[in-house]
Amino acid sequence: MNVLAICAHPDDAEIWCGGTLAKYAMRGDKVTIAIATNGEVGSATHTKEEIADIRKKETFAAAQVIGAEVIWMGYPDEFLFDSENTRLTFIEAMRSSHSDVVLTHWPDDLYNPDHTITGRIANDVAIMTTVPNIKTASPPLDKIPIVYFMESVAGLGFQPEEYVDITETFELKREMLAQHKSQIGDWLQDQYGSNAMEMIEVTSRFRGIQCGVRYAEGFIRAKAYPRNIVGSLLP
Repeated sequence: MNVLAICAHPDDAEIWCGGTLAKYAMRGDKVTIAIATNGEVGSATHTKEEIADIRKKETFAAAQVIGAEVIWMGYPDEFLFDSENTRLTFIEAMRSSHSDVVLTHWPDDLYNPDHTITGRIANDVAIMTTVPNIKTASPPLDKIPIVYFMESVAGLGFQPEEYVDITETFELKREMLAQHKSQIGDWLQDQYGSNAMEMIEVTSRFRGIQCGVRYAEGFIRAKAYPRNIVGSLLP
């Protein structure tokens, strides 16, 4: 199966679905991580160009931990908008990765507008990926990808409908996140008082308690005609 995580910023995939992506990869599925923005505001000491380059390198290093591929969209951090160009870029990401499953932000995650827009666009364009008259570099998909929304930041307002047991891949999730050295150190702590490593421990443990395992990640599947399914495509 081909799995695509479309996330707003470098480090989002690792924080919110890293354990699930690792689990897909361990069973032999092809995993691709698409990052919508370049993370250019994520530093108080580096210039926009410097931190964007650092975060791109960190993204590739994190993906390498599980053998995932990366699609770098490069839109400006904090200024991602729904437009024809953006939609076509998202469609091309799904087509070029031959996506069967797409993991993305919950559109009601109000932490950051980039999260909200990314989740909304990813869900909106899924149905367009099979349409021949919508042209991108890659040919249309044979079937519409199934979209799953991942955890909101701190789990606020989010009640999972499906869980993935990530107990066996939690250390891989930590290793992936550890590659984002520019973020898990001073930036997130100084800006938001947030310890990202502690956050994934607490959130994953809490979701694990909810479903009876040590660590878990929670999801809600987008249920819409004609792309609803019986069962689950989560690992």
